[in-house]
Amino acid sequence: MLVLDNLHAFYGKSHVLHGVSFSVAQGEIVALLGRNGSGRSTTAKAIMGSVDATGSVLWRGQQIRGLKPFEVAHLGLGYVPENRDIFPSLTVHQNLLLGQKGSGKGSRWSFEDMYTLFPRLRERQHTEAGVLSGGEQQMLTLCRSLMGDPDLIIIDEPTEGLAPKIVELVAQFLKTLRDRGISVLLIEQKLTIAMRISDRALVMGHGSIVFDGSPAALKQDSYIRKEWLEV
Repeated sequence: MLVLDNLHAFYGKSHVLHGVSFSVAQGEIVALLGRNGSGRSTTAKAIMGSVDATGSVLWRGQQIRGLKPFEVAHLGLGYVPENRDIFPSLTVHQNLLLGQKGSGKGSRWSFEDMYTLFPRLRERQHTEAGVLSGGEQQMLTLCRSLMGDPDLIIIDEPTEGLAPKIVELVAQFLKTLRDRGISVLLIEQKLTIAMRISDRALVMGHGSIVFDGSPAALKQDSYIRKEWLEV
């Protein structure tokens, strides 16, 4: 579905990505791992068209590099940024409503689906999003992106700063997406959660992919883990 080939990205004169190439298949969870500053978030932004880039980003065979973020989103790619970007003065339900494309008719996902995935959101549906806890805000931003009915969703650090119980809810959420045929590019620092739920693992270092293989293969590769992941 998604194929990156020789992708380079820049912030002004700063060259951040150096020839990134990988693919994500339908219904696959691919974990993009690496230390802070390795280029993981920049890769997500390059796919979504929010940073300057060269190279190829194919989505279902169509070249999308150079499109604006809203154009990329309308083609079926969802994006959950690390900073969550909720609308604090709107209620939970209103935030979810803003996530819909058009009338929302024909979508695979309903408000009821969101409240079933995260019952806490049902309890808080009439509460302003700005007063939610960090975990609740993460649930909301995940569900808001899903209301846009994406076929692939890029999620940046969804478990950062969350309690273990909430981390497990997020992990179950990602498995539900896979069960429904939705692809996930998961940017994550928590190696244990990524290794447990992902079908394939990518490791980034200095703006390049230094490992592409199964979680089991990564577990066995002590050099890659020590050189590019462990602090």
